[in-house]
Amino acid sequence: MPVTTLARAQQEYLEQQVSSATPERLVTMLYDRLLVDVERARVAQSAGDWPSAGTYLTHAQAIIAELSGSLDANWDGSDGLRGLYTYITGRLIVANVGRDEAATEECATLIAPLRDAWHAAAAALTVS
Repeated sequence: MPVTTLARAQQEYLEQQVSSATPERLVTMLYDRLLVDVERARVAQSAGDWPSAGTYLTHAQAIIAELSGSLDANWDGSDGLRGLYTYITGRLIVANVGRDEAATEECATLIAPLRDAWHAAAAALTVS
């Protein structure tokens, strides 16, 4: 299969997965990709590949913006989580502009437990 055909098939599969996903699955997919982006940025930074690191960190910021924008203002925890998202966004910017590997690692440390909590919440919904 030529690369363009493979890439097109992968894109179609991803679009199908997203369009058929439940809201809780979409959130877990975003968190999974967020952590992948941060990890890839960390690896790129370690290798001195600043353009790639910048791409991953910028994409991570876009995911955080999406997660923040999707918060339900009527939920009691939304202000706290929005504040955390704002903090993480600031650290992603520092990681990118300042080429700060420690900031990237801090973001991963903050994101991982959030991802795990959302996965647990989504799993609890599917069991109920």
